[in-house]
Amino acid sequence: MLDQTALRAELANHYDLLPSPEVAEAHADIYAGMKRVVSPPDWAIFAPYVAAINRLKKERNAVILAHNYMTPEIYHGIADVVGDSLQLAIEATRVEADVIVQCGVHFMAETSKILNPAKTVLIPDAEAGCSLAESITAEGIAEMRARYPGAPVVSYVNTTAEVKAASDICCTSSNAAQIVAAQDSDTVIMTPDKYLAQNVARQVPNKNVVWWDGSCIVHERFTAQDLRDFRDLNPDTRIIAHPECPPDVVDEADFSGSTSGIISYVERERPSKAMLVTECSMASNISDNLPDVEFVGPCNMCPYMKKITLEKVLWSLHSMQGAVEVDPVVAEKAHISVQRMIDLSQRLAG
Repeated sequence: MLDQTALRAELANHYDLLPSPEVAEAHADIYAGMKRVVSPPDWAIFAPYVAAINRLKKERNAVILAHNYMTPEIYHGIADVVGDSLQLAIEATRVEADVIVQCGVHFMAETSKILNPAKTVLIPDAEAGCSLAESITAEGIAEMRARYPGAPVVSYVNTTAEVKAASDICCTSSNAAQIVAAQDSDTVIMTPDKYLAQNVARQVPNKNVVWWDGSCIVHERFTAQDLRDFRDLNPDTRIIAHPECPPDVVDEADFSGSTSGIISYVERERPSKAMLVTECSMASNISDNLPDVEFVGPCNMCPYMKKITLEKVLWSLHSMQGAVEVDPVVAEKAHISVQRMIDLSQRLAG
């Protein structure tokens, strides 16, 4: 665990991180992407960190990959690439920088390391875990294979390197149905998200999709009744759900898709009001680019994603601590599963 007091003292010795309206004004172009959701006083606090990180990135020849669930000051302020798990995995294969800083959770950093074994991959907080990744092990994969002999294992990218290594192919929420449909087997094992698997099973009725009993602590808390109650009070609101939500929640929504799919849908449809049934930062990050859309309604915060902060990103680049390592034997096998997903996704998209 990081010693926050020692960390702050060390950073204060090297960087001027006091709130600064002057630094905030000097980086008004960056602030423009988050003015709707970040107040000017908060930007005066964030701006010195953003300026220091962006300078240090150049010195370290580093690139920052940030998931769509990062907070706006990270998403708009310091990220070089933003996206969902599939987009970040694809971009990780194209990185030319020496250092990758993964603003996301630990399995994402592992995926970047698997795809870039010779590069330094940093995660600002090693405790940024994932309830899905923690719900399945390689032993669990073996258990499913024994239960369904010969069935291929499609594992969500939200898994550890060991689980990826034990699987046949990975998937994300944006390509799961296509990946499952492409398997040469009547029965397909999906791990670890039972709700994603159940939603995929309805999209691919010609397959017998069986699943592991895992779920996301963000999406499992939404209920169909929540959505019905909200719609009764807000009948003109478009409800958009992530496929990690239970199937009855997805049924109540007007659209369901991955984080990138959600963004594309809102950009295309431009509803006057939208409720994003997913992690809270999603709406915040796209709000300024969609001023004609009012984002309303409840959301659930991911405590793991929120462990990544500007202060921790600056510390990771300053100290070069937090390097993610994956056993080479495990990495080689996991690389096959991840690369199969990328290759198949790109082939299907073409």
